Amino acid sequence: MTEKQAATASAARHLALNIALWVLQAFLAFTFLSAGYTKLSGDPLQVELFANVGVGQWLRHLTGVLEIAGAIGVLIPPLSGLAACGLAGIMVSAIVITVLVVPGDLWAPSGFLVLSLLVVLGRWSRTKALIGTFRR
Repeated sequence: MTEKQAATASAARHLALNIALWVLQAFLAFTFLSAGYTKLSGDPLQVELFANVGVGQWLRHLTGVLEIAGAIGVLIPPLSGLAACGLAGIMVSAIVITVLVVPGDLWAPSGFLVLSLLVVLGRWSRTKALIGTFRR
């Protein structure tokens, strides 16, 4: 393979990865926007779930706001990695609450944790650049 062919192949892989990340980011945005909306709209299942957690409905409101903020942030290129990191944090919290407080299905939060971490890794260079702007 010539140097030009190698560069072309590398550019094609980069483009494919970028497209895959954008599809994943759009999926996460839609999912977390929907989840945040159900929490903030007072869906009876969410109200009951957070009542069972036992710390009050403020946590449902906070989680809903954070999910919507993460959903928006994951679609803004400079913020996408950092927002995905925040979404991953929400999923870690959901897993901990599911294991320790309110037994339930671990597949969904675990799956969304993995998907969020894929975006964190895929957008790491953007996140480093964003953090670098604060160090100047």
